[in-house]
Amino acid sequence: MADPTTTRAPTGATGVLVLASGEVIWGRGFGAEGSAVGEVCFNTAMTGYQEVMTDPSYAGQIINFTFPHIGNVGTNPEDIEATNPHALGAVVRQDVTNPSNFRATQHFRDWMSANGRIGLSGVDTRALTRLIRLKGAPNAVIAHSADGKFDIPALLAQAQAWPGLEGMDLAKDVTTLQTYGWEDGLWKLGQGYADKPDLCSAKRPKVVAIDYGIKRNILRNLVDTGCEVTVVPATASFDEIMAHQPDGLFLSNGPGDPAATGEYSVPVIKAWLETKKPLFGICLGHQMLALAVGAKTEKMHQGHRGANHPVKRLSDGAVEITSMNHGFAVDADTLPANARATHTSLFDGSNCGFELTDQPAFSVQYHPEASPGPQDSHYLFEKFAGMMS
Repeated sequence: MADPTTTRAPTGATGVLVLASGEVIWGRGFGAEGSAVGEVCFNTAMTGYQEVMTDPSYAGQIINFTFPHIGNVGTNPEDIEATNPHALGAVVRQDVTNPSNFRATQHFRDWMSANGRIGLSGVDTRALTRLIRLKGAPNAVIAHSADGKFDIPALLAQAQAWPGLEGMDLAKDVTTLQTYGWEDGLWKLGQGYADKPDLCSAKRPKVVAIDYGIKRNILRNLVDTGCEVTVVPATASFDEIMAHQPDGLFLSNGPGDPAATGEYSVPVIKAWLETKKPLFGICLGHQMLALAVGAKTEKMHQGHRGANHPVKRLSDGAVEITSMNHGFAVDADTLPANARATHTSLFDGSNCGFELTDQPAFSVQYHPEASPGPQDSHYLFEKFAGMMS
């Protein structure tokens, strides 16, 4: 790290990360050239970088990957959670190597370039992670220039001018613009994604999924558990949702400050709760349900992001290893009397799930669809489907 006012790019440096606090981190740029400003966070997953980069929950963020070998299995058109990447950039330790996986169709470097995303390799990602853990997730600019020329004071000013994620509604930026039906099931090696289910074989519960930044594998899991899924925009009204005659409502994951998104989503959720029909929320959806019942959310110091987070299930003491991606959390002390905590983080004790005691509504902070990550929590989709049967 270096002084932003005096430092020139070291020999061979074609990329840089400039933190709003003044630190300058040099590296080798890859992917697209240019610059992008956002919040730097770290992700501890050892696999699934393509799913991470395309997760809409990472909108407005630059990912510092703690696992050193990122990009070594290449990319393919199947391992994506949205049509385009939403993370702004990737910071990695080792240079990206040629793909070594039989499923690869494109080099990670080329994929990043084609999708307008900036990469920075050769960085001591452990030191950056320690900085985030000590000082919190910083605002920063990531930049790549093949000629190694950067205006560091200007990049610093850009990082310092960015307002940060607190108070920022990003769900509107990543949500679908139109309503659509989802029919693909889970992926299997050699088969791809499951075909459209036989609509005549059985009556399937109708689920409306509110897209605050939904991951495709969540939709696949809903289909896999027998649901007929319709996806609506984050700003859909209660009447627009009810026009689909749903048996259940799903609240998706997504980016940004839940309090900001709650300005328009909480009234819709409150109206749904009056129907007493089943509801299931994940991540931002968990926070939306909490806000709807009167609880509060808060910005976390560093957030939880990775595929190895232990969560205790309070009903029986079982520990689920989970996939997480969130920088805000529900303040458990503000949950009302009819909201019973069901899961808690074994890392910091933060709330990771609750259910309402007077109606069939529940939510979790983590990502049970496991993309990437373990599959310990798939039972939650079955629980939701069972509520509608």
